[in-house]
Amino acid sequence: MTKRLKASERRATILAVAKVLFSDKGYHGVSVDEIATRLGVSPAILYRHFPSKEVLYEAVLNEIACKRESYVGVVVDSDGSFDDVLRKITRIYIDSVSRDPDYLRMELHSALEGSDATRQFFENRWKPFTDYIEFSLGEMLARKSIAPVEPRVAALAFQGMLREALYAKCIYRSSRYVDMPLPELCELLVDMFLQSIGYGATPCVDTTDATARSD
Repeated sequence: MTKRLKASERRATILAVAKVLFSDKGYHGVSVDEIATRLGVSPAILYRHFPSKEVLYEAVLNEIACKRESYVGVVVDSDGSFDDVLRKITRIYIDSVSRDPDYLRMELHSALEGSDATRQFFENRWKPFTDYIEFSLGEMLARKSIAPVEPRVAALAFQGMLREALYAKCIYRSSRYVDMPLPELCELLVDMFLQSIGYGATPCVDTTDATARSD
């Protein structure tokens, strides 16, 4: 006889199966009947736990949100430099996402489906990067310790590089990068990003005024 699951166990099972299906086909590509069939239960069982597909989808997103990465420890344990913190939060993020690539698939479907709520959810997952980069670059620009850059654009560029690396390794399984481990690939991208903003380079001295005075 099939073991009767507790309500909490049934709910967890529904969420796990729904996440896989939503990541494969997107919100609009999955029906409640299909989820129920995959679970081997009637749709009525699903509706007992989740009154609609929309509520179920939101529950899946909330489940992901509960596992959101914490970067507080990284900042505390770092040497305080921009590059050290950036490397460490990048590593935490790629480790987390690579263990659960369904998150990336849901992000892709969300972008195509145009749902404002889910788009906002996935954008918020990137906020630790964009906020940290924008704020830090603003401070370094004020000290003139990096090349002139637009912090918002630089943050977007970094996010784009990292996202593409995750897609290539975890979604597309691109043969082009099969010999390059994801941590190594992302480390190289961080290096390129730091070079592009002139981080750690000898500051350029503006000699315009000095030349004018000498004339």
